[in-house]
Amino acid sequence: MTLTDRAAPRETVLVRRPGPRELQPRRAHRRRRALETGLALAVPAVLVLLWQLAATSGWIDARIYPAPTTILADGWDRALAGALWPDVWATLQRVLAGYAIGTVSGYALGLLMGSLALVRAALEPLLDALYVVPKLALLPVFLNMFGLGEGPQIALVAATVFFFVWISTMAAVLAVPAGHRDAGRVFGASAWQMFRHVLLPASLPAVLVGARIAAGVAVLVIVASEQIAAADGLGHLIFDSRALFQNDVMFVGIVCVAVLGVLFSELVRLAGRLLTPWAPRDRGRSQS
Repeated sequence: MTLTDRAAPRETVLVRRPGPRELQPRRAHRRRRALETGLALAVPAVLVLLWQLAATSGWIDARIYPAPTTILADGWDRALAGALWPDVWATLQRVLAGYAIGTVSGYALGLLMGSLALVRAALEPLLDALYVVPKLALLPVFLNMFGLGEGPQIALVAATVFFFVWISTMAAVLAVPAGHRDAGRVFGASAWQMFRHVLLPASLPAVLVGARIAAGVAVLVIVASEQIAAADGLGHLIFDSRALFQNDVMFVGIVCVAVLGVLFSELVRLAGRLLTPWAPRDRGRSQS
């Protein structure tokens, strides 16, 4: 039998049939979102249920780790009595004031240093050295500068937020492609037009990521600061209740801090989505 008498090799054809995601992208997206939301709610719910079971069954000392129902009841009573809101409001005021000052100053300097090489060469080594200093270590300095009161608390939050926003802004401006800048120069864009139409849209998504990280860190710093040098606020509530062995009140303060941090971070995230509709979503968006 000759070679030509043999049967020709068969060709294998792979056929990919479209799945539900391709056929019904909206429904697949809704299912994906429902799954993500369910997981986000189920994990903390299971942990809280285990904590409740451990406290009521005696697996842990309920005097040190009160049951979630006890914490919720105590927090509800304190909220109705008006004993909780002054501390919440004191912490919120300090966070908002310090965050605003730190964000504005950090963005302005980051933009300037990202745009001008000489300014960056002059200031970056000094700011890098200050960045690595623990911010709580600056609290005595701010106490000497502003005395007792709101000044040191706000200054500490502003200093913390400043470095996060400054770093993210400068890095975002430096990361703008050179082709974008060249296109602006070719069209004769002025300095303001270059900022408005080139640098701002290209760098703002990364800047807002840094601002969102700074929002969470601002809450952490103010709580730690209030435990050291404040007569009110959630940090003072947590530290004072622990000293008095009121662990249920301590956990009420911790829960309030967690809720405040999440709400503040989500508010910054929402602002970022509204300000940068062209940027990709960082969570919960299936690309189809």
